Amino acid sequence: MKWNRQFNYPKSTKFFVGGSRHYDINKEKLPSVTAILSTTASQEKKDALKAWKERVGYQEAEKIKIEAASRGTSMHSFIEQYLLGQQNMQLIEENNQAKIMAQKIIDDGLNDKLTEIWGAEVTVYYPKLYAGTADCIGIYQEQETIIDFKQSNKVKREEYIEDFFLQLGAYSLAHNKVYQSKIIQGVILLCTIDNLFQVFKIKGNQLIDYQKKFLEKVEEYNKKKSSI
Repeated sequence: MKWNRQFNYPKSTKFFVGGSRHYDINKEKLPSVTAILSTTASQEKKDALKAWKERVGYQEAEKIKIEAASRGTSMHSFIEQYLLGQQNMQLIEENNQAKIMAQKIIDDGLNDKLTEIWGAEVTVYYPKLYAGTADCIGIYQEQETIIDFKQSNKVKREEYIEDFFLQLGAYSLAHNKVYQSKIIQGVILLCTIDNLFQVFKIKGNQLIDYQKKFLEKVEEYNKKKSSI
């Protein structure tokens, strides 16, 4: 894989409003993609989350949440450093779970598939609407692609990861808007804590459908915020 730094991704400052992440980009304050998805989550999804917390216990649920967030941050860091050529993965202790998961994604999802990198952990934004951090952008299996790295406690089914696809829709739409790129594919590379690898792809009209769905989420988010 090679680097092609053809796009000038903006610097941004992250801050929180009512517990929701926002971005300050060129003096424009924008809600994050995750804030929009969280605020517009369906009642069914909220009820399912509440039921899960009650089932495992609120203290245990918070512990699981914190552990998953920490593991995810470390895994993303390992992959980013690998893409930047700054990390010798062999020097990290073998029993580091996040490292093992990162290596699985690199071996099964990136090597021989990602041929050109435009950016890693870069800020993308749609002017006046939203912003987010894209894990990786470039040429993946000969297609202009947004790539998101995920970790999970268990294997995922496609019907349960709509938010992942909405994120891909949001990032690809923003990138195409600002840079006039032609991203037509979104890819999720996921590894479970049991080191099982999964890949999910949306492309063409399916990706466009998720771009439209996310814009509907943005409209719903703005209505909710204006009514407060």
